[in-house]
Amino acid sequence: MTSLGFIGLGTMGQPMALNLRRAGHPLTVFARNIQRAEPLVRAGAHAAMTPRGVAEAADIVFVNVADDAALDVVLFGAEGAAEGLAEDAVVVDMGTTSPAATRDFSARLAQRGAHLLDAPVSGGEAGAKSGTLSIMVGGPEAPYRRVLPLFQVLGDSIVHVGGTGAGQVAKACNQIAVSATLLGVAEALDFAARQGVDPGHVRQALLGGSAYSRILEIHGQRMLDRNFVPGFKARLHQKDLAIVLDEARRLGLALPGAALSAQLMNALVGAGGGEGDSSALIEVLESMNGSRP
Repeated sequence: MTSLGFIGLGTMGQPMALNLRRAGHPLTVFARNIQRAEPLVRAGAHAAMTPRGVAEAADIVFVNVADDAALDVVLFGAEGAAEGLAEDAVVVDMGTTSPAATRDFSARLAQRGAHLLDAPVSGGEAGAKSGTLSIMVGGPEAPYRRVLPLFQVLGDSIVHVGGTGAGQVAKACNQIAVSATLLGVAEALDFAARQGVDPGHVRQALLGGSAYSRILEIHGQRMLDRNFVPGFKARLHQKDLAIVLDEARRLGLALPGAALSAQLMNALVGAGGGEGDSSALIEVLESMNGSRP
């Protein structure tokens, strides 16, 4: 079977790597926190000491790190993966990276004879664990076809959106839509509560009509339960919206909904909620409206 590597074993990366290992693939992993690699080692993976060590052992290297800067370091920094990639190897970036950085990284890897696929995901930790992620892929057709059977281990919705950077553009679009919906759900539940109507009953009614969404179903319940154990951390949501607004500024686009959501996410992170779930946005809204009823 194809030898795989996985760099970045955080909330999303660790369960994705475990799913690839459980599918029977030889796997070499790297994490800055070595303890994050222990479940993979118990499952039969090998732990490398550097990203380069992962690349030297793998034909296809998956990476899931926080941002452009982190991806630059693990690919091109000291003992970075690029130093160990074989000719025609494929790097699969499954984090959320800016489209501009993605195109730059792809060109730099191409100079070494390697390929980059940008393949950000939606579905959160639960989707990563269950192998039901939505995967948005950008990059050349031939590497995509090579990696497709592996994507099918990780997700149940895989779309090859287009060329290099197109996956990251799709993820930015996802975050625009998710953020607007998240804010709308928070406003609706707070509005109901301030009218003296049970917001839980209102949510149940809305689930049966045209207002239904996965955000209302999952994050609406989190808001009601005050359960902000992260499925997706607010600080990462903040980072993703910063990518959206940077791209909008570069293109001269007005994205007023995304800009408002970004400001409120800034407030949530600034208030100390960065490590919690982004559904805690409702608490920012309630604070703006006065104490919680």
